Amino acid sequence: MQARLQEQLSPGDAEVILGRLPERIQEALITRATEIEYPVEAVIEMAIASFLDIEALGFTDCKPGRGQ
Repeated sequence: MQARLQEQLSPGDAEVILGRLPERIQEALITRATEIEYPVEAVIEMAIASFLDIEALGFTDCKPGRGQ
């Protein structure tokens, strides 16, 4: 069975990721999503992408090491 590639995190994937994070990080991501009126999955994606590449807006923009 071949995995289907997605350009963005699904809401279900976001729930799984949130469920594995410490509560304070969950709350921070949800609070940020509410503040900027974005879906929490987009905020999680942006957080991971910016950790890997400070110039990235999301996974599709991510080129690890570029912003270092």
